[in-house]
Amino acid sequence: MGHRTFSKLIVRVTIGALALAISAIILSVAILNGFKREIIEKQRGFFGDIVITKNDLNASYENTPIQLSSENLKQLEALPQVVDITPFATKAGIMNVDGQVEGVLLKGVDQTYNQQYLQKNIVKGDTLDFSSSGNTQLLISEYLANRLQLDVGDKFIMYFIQDPIRRRPFTIQGIYTTHSEELDKTYVIGSLDLIRRLNDLQENEVGAYQIRITSFDLLENTTQEIEHMLPIELDATNIVQQMPDIFNWLNMLDMNDNIIFVLMVIVAVINMVSSLLISILERSSMIGILKALGYPNGGIRQVFLYGSMYLIGVGLLIGNLIAISLYFFQTQTHFFKLDPYTYYIHYVPMDIVWYEVVGLNVAIAIIGLLTLFIPAMLISRISPIKTIQFK
Repeated sequence: MGHRTFSKLIVRVTIGALALAISAIILSVAILNGFKREIIEKQRGFFGDIVITKNDLNASYENTPIQLSSENLKQLEALPQVVDITPFATKAGIMNVDGQVEGVLLKGVDQTYNQQYLQKNIVKGDTLDFSSSGNTQLLISEYLANRLQLDVGDKFIMYFIQDPIRRRPFTIQGIYTTHSEELDKTYVIGSLDLIRRLNDLQENEVGAYQIRITSFDLLENTTQEIEHMLPIELDATNIVQQMPDIFNWLNMLDMNDNIIFVLMVIVAVINMVSSLLISILERSSMIGILKALGYPNGGIRQVFLYGSMYLIGVGLLIGNLIAISLYFFQTQTHFFKLDPYTYYIHYVPMDIVWYEVVGLNVAIAIIGLLTLFIPAMLISRISPIKTIQFK
């Protein structure tokens, strides 16, 4: 009775270890996918996927003015993976509010700019309205609003350092937050026409063009394709090239998933091997009798392996149910929180790719079964005479 109770405990531990392994692996992959998606979408939303600039050594905040011909624009817009092409320009400025100053970078956009990303991140007020008095409207970050004690509707003066120094009044149209310290500390969003007037640009001249494409997976190929279509004096760089630190960091996170996968598989395999060995040793007398009756080693081995397959199936089923339940719970409730100024997002993001889940299950099942062939070979070493005498 004691042996049976012990073997039941081992079976439960094996199933539990398998369930823990697959649920931990699925959740870690889902969190990494969700985290990468959120960070990438944040950068894509603010900067676009590909930026066209003047091919020169200008390293200042203000790009050398460029102008794409209508023919070039039509060629770029004709690419099936291109969603939109919008002009913008940047200009360094100093916000002066009641004696407090903040250096910022004004990003000027026009009515063609898709403000959907900004809309999602607006915490107060609204996006820019280009239909009326758009040139004096400004979107600032929640960080700057708190630092300078500004609210929607407030007015202030911004100074632009040039010769001569120029000052312009602005009204706060909306307050946004990206939870990215670099973006929130640096950028304010305003009108491209204002920058044109400040820099004495022609009507069609811009600082750069921002291109959004259908899928991030097409980024590298599309960048090369656009580069070949542009005049020699212009250059196309994608967001990965512009921000290598962020994307190298995201790629390094993949290593964490690989380590979790290896550790969890080792834990699961050790438990499965232990369970099979205990099962074989407990039933050594039965194996001896079956051998004495002429049952082949391969047939006996199959019986034990089928039992192990059942345990693997039950463990994987329970583990998948746990992981998928937690996934749906988190995506619906955002129950598990994060510090947004450390992780760029205020909750634990998850993104399950179903073919990855199937692949992980198959990989663990195959690794488990292949490993179990080693302890199963012990069956061929069991002597019928000794086991029957022992009984």
